[in-house]
Amino acid sequence: MKYFYTLIFWPLFFFCQLITLALISWHLAAQIHFAYPLGYKLLNLDTHIAEYAPLNHYKNDFEFTAQEDHWRLFGEICDSIQNHGKGLADIQYPLSNGNLTSLMHQDEIIHLQDVANLIDTFYVIGSISFIIWLAGLAFIYFRKPKIPSMKKVIIGFLSFIGLTALIILSIGSKEVFYWLHVQIFPEGHQWFFYYQDSLMTTLMKAPDIFAFITVFLVSELILFWCACIYVMNRWLTKGIKNYKTT
Repeated sequence: MKYFYTLIFWPLFFFCQLITLALISWHLAAQIHFAYPLGYKLLNLDTHIAEYAPLNHYKNDFEFTAQEDHWRLFGEICDSIQNHGKGLADIQYPLSNGNLTSLMHQDEIIHLQDVANLIDTFYVIGSISFIIWLAGLAFIYFRKPKIPSMKKVIIGFLSFIGLTALIILSIGSKEVFYWLHVQIFPEGHQWFFYYQDSLMTTLMKAPDIFAFITVFLVSELILFWCACIYVMNRWLTKGIKNYKTT
């Protein structure tokens, strides 16, 4: 049984916990549109938009839109990809004459629909992980196995995050970003857009905004992981007699 817990149960349990908390972090961040207004200011997106919007080959007058328009547009994109991609083609911005025009052309909409499909898959995987994690908690409570110490679990998790970040930085964050896109999205679907060809990309200053969002999500995840381990440890310590740690 020792090898069962060491090699199978605890790795599966903490992996499912990781995916569950990652989903919770994503879902909560999506409700505030991934703190885009903060990223907007930190990355000077107003200056970036003013520089590249006039150069766009497909759309006009985006340089005349206001900061509030940019925040609204990013929020509508977030809401759409969280809702299976519904409404992507309906996202509009005002022209200088007051008329409305669509923000994105067809290739951009197809890409964001691919993103929405990926998020749907993430929710399915996260929900399954949550069920397995809850079953693991019940198993721990009733079977009372020897539980890894809270300190070791937190240090192990933070070491995993640090090692992952180190590997990404050593390879190059942009290279990893591009490689993931090639592996994840359907072949033949455009996912790379120059600023001059995409208001979506200009609005986000991609990939810079994704670095900001990643830091935001990882910070959430670390907070939730530590809080979860603390609460779980207190609950199990209280509920299990003769509690022992490794």
